[in-house]
Amino acid sequence: MSFYHHHGEKYRDRNHHSFDRSKLEGIQAAEAEALLPRTKAQEEIERALEFGLEAADLIEDRTISCFSRGELPHWAGINTFLKLPYLENVHEVGNYDAAILGVPFDIGTTYRAGTRFGPQAIRRISALYTTYNYELGVDLREQLKMCDLGDVFTVANIEKSFAQITKAVSHVMSKGTMPIILGGDHAIGYPCLRGVAENIDGKVGIIHLDRHADTQEKDMDERMHTTPWFHATNIPNAPAENLVQVGIGGWQVPRAGVQVARERGTTILTINDVDEMGLEQAAEIALEVAWKGAKAVYLSFDIDSVDAGFVPGTGWPEPGGFLPREALKLLQLVAKEGICAMEVVEVSPPYDVSDTTALLAMRAIMDVLATLVANKKLGGK
Repeated sequence: MSFYHHHGEKYRDRNHHSFDRSKLEGIQAAEAEALLPRTKAQEEIERALEFGLEAADLIEDRTISCFSRGELPHWAGINTFLKLPYLENVHEVGNYDAAILGVPFDIGTTYRAGTRFGPQAIRRISALYTTYNYELGVDLREQLKMCDLGDVFTVANIEKSFAQITKAVSHVMSKGTMPIILGGDHAIGYPCLRGVAENIDGKVGIIHLDRHADTQEKDMDERMHTTPWFHATNIPNAPAENLVQVGIGGWQVPRAGVQVARERGTTILTINDVDEMGLEQAAEIALEVAWKGAKAVYLSFDIDSVDAGFVPGTGWPEPGGFLPREALKLLQLVAKEGICAMEVVEVSPPYDVSDTTALLAMRAIMDVLATLVANKKLGGK
């Protein structure tokens, strides 16, 4: 009997095995899509036709406008994040569930600069995305009111920029809107958390995905991107006992930071810990630590927590981190319980290849937002 005949019979027999088609995620997701509204999509079309002129007579699809004023085409238009409305008047941010703000800051970088261009890169590649996620059954256009505030005006001084960042984040929080922060190097973790903590009546927990601990007091005599959590956990309502760091390890964890982590009793899970216990248990530990006695949890996603082979566009790459699918799954597991704000940092476009690093940063934000919506932790304004 030939190899083909023998194995062909095997595969043909397998095709006769019964299975419950309705239990497939793909089938369930397709059915769930029918329940989603299309109201906002239709409003976007009507707005485009009103403000962008009706299309030329030769265009058969009359939902197309003459000037691009919406999602399509993906290669055209002004690149706000996900082509969201640009909110020039930041005093109106309270009308939205979530607000995007860029922090183009990289003078806290200790090696490869370029993250000041991170917000631009994330916004640019965001044009590739739609607002609908198939598996999660969420359409952000229909279920979440979002805007893009543009960028914080950072200057060529670390402490003055920190003051600007804190004021910007605090303003958004004070209006009851969730800030989604596009970095920028990881030095911004401290002023961002400071702006959040000012608006939380109780403790704030921190879940931090990274390859680096970032807990030393100073680096080259300044508060750099290796130091945010030393200073953040000096904030009275952001204690070190509620800081959990996931994915740490390798050859770029300075001993000064390790000493602080040991002295303050922070919780560190190495990438090996996560590999051995699994993503679900790692998420449970992260949630338990961060939420212990806390009123809110801040999520910090350093793109270099992902293996350097997948994120070349970052300032301090380290091999051996998460696979992209692992990082996204972990972010979803954490977001299910709700977060008060999120930062994505260390996207450095000058070192990126085909926008892959910026793309993963964008995907991380989208997955977190969709998870929050699916679990009724965000939306409704």
